[in-house]
Amino acid sequence: MDGSEVVLVVGLGNPGPQYAGNRHNIGFLVADELAARVGGKFKAHRSGAEVVEGRLSGRRVVLAKPRSFMNLSGGPTVAAARFYKVAPADVIVVHDELDLPFATLRMKLGGGDNGHNGLRSITKSLGTKDYLRVRFGIDRPPGRQDPADYVLKDFGTVERKELPFAIDRCADAVEALIGKGLEAAQNAFH
Repeated sequence: MDGSEVVLVVGLGNPGPQYAGNRHNIGFLVADELAARVGGKFKAHRSGAEVVEGRLSGRRVVLAKPRSFMNLSGGPTVAAARFYKVAPADVIVVHDELDLPFATLRMKLGGGDNGHNGLRSITKSLGTKDYLRVRFGIDRPPGRQDPADYVLKDFGTVERKELPFAIDRCADAVEALIGKGLEAAQNAFH
């Protein structure tokens, strides 16, 4: 984080109640927890996202949930970044990650999209891969289940019991990233 005035935290997911509990919506769930922490409610914004403004870890933060579907997350993300004058290095994207065990957290700056269409859209729209990512593990699909179907399924019974704690921990990781920077957050949560 370069210390600029505003940090944009984008939680990825799909809009609509039918997707609310899906694995692909973990970014929305973490954004909701962060909104509760700043005492705000999401409101429609002209960027094409729902936004909440507040303070986390001593920094001004804009929380955003794109109103587009996952594959089109880039448009609302870049529109919010431009509106709030946030550089890509101060954009944090919270998303699901198939290649990590359930509830495992990893943070990084830049990198590929690993087949994640939301990240691909954001990278294309921002014109750079150099934004921060908070990756929340959702595990690989069992057997031969198609990953595209798996991410659109709700969390399993055992996962749902652990989910509130995992979301809380992920929100803590985002706050550490905002307040202490990438290396310190990685050391604390990896």
